Amino acid sequence: MARLKEQFEKEILPRLMKDLEMTNVMQVPKVEKVVINMGLGEAIQNIKVLESAAEELARVSGQKPVITKAKKSIAQFKLREGMPIGCMVTLRHDRAYEFLDRLINVALPRVRDFKGVSPRGFDGRGNYTVGIREQIIFPEIDLDKIDKVKGLNITIVTTAQTDEAGRSLLREMGMPFRK
Repeated sequence: MARLKEQFEKEILPRLMKDLEMTNVMQVPKVEKVVINMGLGEAIQNIKVLESAAEELARVSGQKPVITKAKKSIAQFKLREGMPIGCMVTLRHDRAYEFLDRLINVALPRVRDFKGVSPRGFDGRGNYTVGIREQIIFPEIDLDKIDKVKGLNITIVTTAQTDEAGRSLLREMGMPFRK
């Protein structure tokens, strides 16, 4: 079992029940899934960029990514519907907790001039999205093999009903929010 999931069940869950004044264990917000997405506009001209991004995403997440395709055609960007323009991975259960553990304790502290993640990334339903400018903060990425620094979005989908419940869940898990 993932270290963070074990900690969640033993320590965080009882604390959240007390803090959020909940009577039933099933009411307590939990992490449902973690979605990691890399949007690559330059894949229109160079498909090799997409291949290297998919390889790096697989290394970071431990799971093979899905290639995402354009939903609409946009003439100014020379983009046609159905063209591959990114890749994404959806992590659930133990893999999601393990990835969050590595993100919070290993990757985020490696960001240059890190002052914490923005507390404004909530969507109104308790889900949180954070953008990362460079994929090289993950220790799984070999610096010699990367051709270009790419950014990625990480969305943490929770069972929380409100942003406040989602924020307290992530804060208890160790997410370093900015003051």
